[in-house]
Amino acid sequence: MEIVIALAIGVMTGSGVWLLLRPRTFQVVMGLSLLSYAVNLFIFSTGRLNIDREPVIKNGTLTTLFTHYTDPLPQALVLTAIVIGFAMTALFLVLLVSRGLTGTDHVDGGEGRGKE
Repeated sequence: MEIVIALAIGVMTGSGVWLLLRPRTFQVVMGLSLLSYAVNLFIFSTGRLNIDREPVIKNGTLTTLFTHYTDPLPQALVLTAIVIGFAMTALFLVLLVSRGLTGTDHVDGGEGRGKE
């Protein structure tokens, strides 16, 4: 299972970096989104991949080994990052619409540079 998660994170990161280097604004926005999803998946996987484990320690539990619990901190961090990612994507989409009003969606502002 860990290999599948690692491969997914690697593919998403590689695709995100490749899209970030593209000249169009929409591709840059999609690259940033893929990178944020890859980081979210990485943070989520740092909390160990456990199924049917309790995230909160109950009162009266006096064990020194917490192997039957999962770490809730990465889950909280990922939820916060998802909300911030939605706001960032909305901001980038507004930027994309404003760039569309200028007639070009190239990151550097000109489509025909060097062809004149």
